[in-house]
Amino acid sequence: MSGHSKWANIKHKKGKADAQKGKIFTKLGREIVVASRACGGDLGNFRLKIAVENAKAQNVPNENIQRAIQKGAGGSDGATYEELRYEGYGPGGVAVMVDILTDNRNRTAAEVRHIFSKNGGNMGETGCVGWMFEDKGQLRIPREDLKFSEDDLMMIALEAGAEDLEDDTEEFVIYTSPETMEDVRKALEEQHIVVSESVLSPMAQNTIEITDADQARKIVHLMETLEDHDDTQGVYSNFELSEALASEDF
Repeated sequence: MSGHSKWANIKHKKGKADAQKGKIFTKLGREIVVASRACGGDLGNFRLKIAVENAKAQNVPNENIQRAIQKGAGGSDGATYEELRYEGYGPGGVAVMVDILTDNRNRTAAEVRHIFSKNGGNMGETGCVGWMFEDKGQLRIPREDLKFSEDDLMMIALEAGAEDLEDDTEEFVIYTSPETMEDVRKALEEQHIVVSESVLSPMAQNTIEITDADQARKIVHLMETLEDHDDTQGVYSNFELSEALASEDF
């Protein structure tokens, strides 16, 4: 929706400070370890391939990537991470989901619950908001690197099986089903179109527009605090800022 901002785009625009790179590398490394463990280090596996590409896009050194793949494929070495998803509500009743990789379920659950309650929300039961989301592939295309028009980009993506294209000022975001994400990504690569990020993540089927600046500030703070938790791999919500708030720096 032109003129509005969803959480995924707000987060992406904020970027990451250099001081946070260690934390980013850690989270990306964990995802590679888990993906590699699930497929035995098979680089043809879609999840592992995406995890490696996202790590490279964030300039994670190749030796770190290879070490994480080998650690996962080796099985029992190091910590065993458990994949969890916590669900709840933020200020104003917006839906929030948090994907977690943790080696201590009880500790992480207590810490995430505390973040929710401290920031005007509450953690709910499994499934309380999950029904509002569906998995979608999201491919980000930097506008400055694109040698095609928006119409041409749309045509290439749609012919490969994409569902939609969103113009987000500095970049385009292509949305796909989980089944067609790889085909669309390959079609873009064949046209030498740079994909800066590829993710498969939950996307709200319907959104709640936030028009009050104070409420928006509280929601964004909750989302950022959840994102900053060491065990968090992704945070998702069904809110979007109104056109009047979309350009605000929260």
